[in-house]
Amino acid sequence: MRFLAVALARLAVAATWTTLSPLPHGTLQEHITLPISSTQLVTLGGLVSNGSTTTLSLLYNIPTDKWTIMTPSLPIALNHPNAAVASGKIYLLGGLTGVSSWRATADCFVFDIASQTWSPLTAMPASEARGSAASVAYNNTIYLAGGITSSGGRTVDTVSAYHISSNTWISNSLPEVARRLPEARDHAGYAIVGSKFYVLGGRANGATAVKDTVFILDLADLQKGWRAVEMKMPTARGGLVAAAVGEKIYTFGGEGNPAAGKRGVFEQVEVFDTATEKWESVGAMKLPRHGTSAVTVDGKVYIPGGAVVQGMGGTEAFDVFSP
Repeated sequence: MRFLAVALARLAVAATWTTLSPLPHGTLQEHITLPISSTQLVTLGGLVSNGSTTTLSLLYNIPTDKWTIMTPSLPIALNHPNAAVASGKIYLLGGLTGVSSWRATADCFVFDIASQTWSPLTAMPASEARGSAASVAYNNTIYLAGGITSSGGRTVDTVSAYHISSNTWISNSLPEVARRLPEARDHAGYAIVGSKFYVLGGRANGATAVKDTVFILDLADLQKGWRAVEMKMPTARGGLVAAAVGEKIYTFGGEGNPAAGKRGVFEQVEVFDTATEKWESVGAMKLPRHGTSAVTVDGKVYIPGGAVVQGMGGTEAFDVFSP
């Protein structure tokens, strides 16, 4: 009986938030964060405190809770970058660039973590250039889904594929049913669980045009194409972030919330069980925000920066969520 009581007590422990060291370069939003080892994260690009697009590269050491500014920085300034890690390298596949207004760039680069060097890659087809795409790596290929072509620009349903070892874009070889999302999306949450690529929520042509859909593509069986999950998100959100922990995908924050008044930010944390395809609420973010990024290391979700009000309103805050 004592063992059962202890087990039940453990099950009852709630998810927790822990505050970590703030970003070292001030506020940052619309960046991307990637895990590069079991002890290190890298945060790339984004918008800094004055609203300008940055080449900033930041390295975070998990055991010491310390940030450092990486050298070299990004080859070009990018916000809403598309990126993924594969085989010890960071693949940076376009994004948005510019000062007062942003436009998509097709320029692509790879960073060799071992040699600490950036090298150019074959550019994305110009017709597929965009930022804020859902980006995952699977089986020697990086897939981009959806995105936006410029600030205030067009939301797309495009699915692109970059083949790593041949340094070629193979989007045209994808089956027709896999080449387009069921609907155009930008600023969506995304994750990969096993071979399945999930695109959650997001928006279409405007910060308040928020969506509650979940789209799935099995990257091991592209001929099946995309499908929409029957049970939609409890809270429609754009500008959210997502991270997989085991078979569950946790979604955080977002913008386009009329109930939050001028702040316009969602606080919700909701989890999608990929095995049952059901949703549950997991409370609220410690600091509600959008335009951030989320990565999982050892079962914990790290969320640096973001914006605390709809649109521009960056923060240097950094915290970790433990389910």
